[in-house]
Amino acid sequence: MPLNFASGPVRVRVPATSANLGPGFDALGLALGLHDDVAAEVTSDGVRVAVTGQGAGELPADDRHLVVRAMRATFDALGGQPAGLAVECVNRIPQARGLGSSSAAIVAGVLLARALVDDGAERLDDAALLRLAADIEGHPDNVAPCLLGGFTVAWTEPTGARAVSLAPAAGVSPMVFVPDERGLTATARAALPASVPHADAALTAGRAALLVHALTAEPALLLPATEDRLHQHYRAEGMPATYALVTALREAGVAAVVSGAGPTVLALTDPGADFEPGTGWQVWRLPVDGSGAQVSRGRLGHAERDPVAAGRMS
Repeated sequence: MPLNFASGPVRVRVPATSANLGPGFDALGLALGLHDDVAAEVTSDGVRVAVTGQGAGELPADDRHLVVRAMRATFDALGGQPAGLAVECVNRIPQARGLGSSSAAIVAGVLLARALVDDGAERLDDAALLRLAADIEGHPDNVAPCLLGGFTVAWTEPTGARAVSLAPAAGVSPMVFVPDERGLTATARAALPASVPHADAALTAGRAALLVHALTAEPALLLPATEDRLHQHYRAEGMPATYALVTALREAGVAAVVSGAGPTVLALTDPGADFEPGTGWQVWRLPVDGSGAQVSRGRLGHAERDPVAAGRMS
């Protein structure tokens, strides 16, 4: 059946995310209270993208933009393409820092495209939407918390990605240490060996299982639960300042990990006012986002258009 496109704009708010959380490589993720706002509408021709905030002047303003690429993939899955698109992005999630900016763009794109089709939710349900977003991203650990919110466990079956969302315990207190320099997921993955010692894999599997309990029920166990021998130390040479900060925090008793592929550091417990990360770090306390991506009708309002309105961005 041909698609009927919505006549007005739709908008979506998508949270930042932190993946892996130490031992949960490519499986565990957490949604954080820092958001991008994106709006889109169908037009008569062409593609126009306006970007404010993070990435302004750097990101492409045409079909190459990741939001548009995700929208195109979703329209294909729905059964057709619109004549044109106008997209407005207000970005607060730092680019290439390990806080899920790419996953936020992908999730925004798939949700916007579905919402712009009158029967989009019937053609592409939430489970299929997660599978599509994970296919575009390559793995589900960031797109799952961005879509679902909270603390997520994601996995891939022969039919595609699946995930569950769990509510973190009240004692979980996320803080991110964001450096000026950027990192690339592909570079970080290239540093990983083809195999690891069995003992390291076994220890990390046990810590990942413990982390589910620690995050949802007993935060006092977060320090041992975030121990990892699967990926972080292999990446240390490529981001020495990140690894040094993780080490310093953990030696101070703080459950700290590399956020995603880095170079941002995530602390799940409060290091206290006396802890000094040193120069070159922006430090933000970010609550857990329990709702995930939110779609609504209409254009972006004044608050959404403010690059600093939904987080401690400077």
